[in-house]
Amino acid sequence: MRITQGTFAYLPDFTDEEILKRLLFASVNEACKILEEGVALRASDIDVMWLHGFGFPRYRGGLMYWADTIGVREVYNQIASWHQRYGDRWRPSDLLRRLAEAGSPLREAKAQKPMA
Repeated sequence: MRITQGTFAYLPDFTDEEILKRLLFASVNEACKILEEGVALRASDIDVMWLHGFGFPRYRGGLMYWADTIGVREVYNQIASWHQRYGDRWRPSDLLRRLAEAGSPLREAKAQKPMA
């Protein structure tokens, strides 16, 4: 607990790694939903958007490629854990669950529905 100008305020102490994971794992989960909906065709399309649209570090290869360096199972397990702890806003996407169960890398994920 931290004290701020004489008042008590609860501010959880998050590590830099936990902040990074919460931000980027949420984005990976949303990217899987985008693929489920057919908004993007391939995981590499999402990587290109992250590289050129958001300025994601090129040496990381894009969001989905970066998540593969951690492992789809690890990403899924962490999101599932947060889902149990924090509720529905952390519900893992069906695509992410299927990839984790099959051990398939995120970079091989493709659209689940045809683009409209």
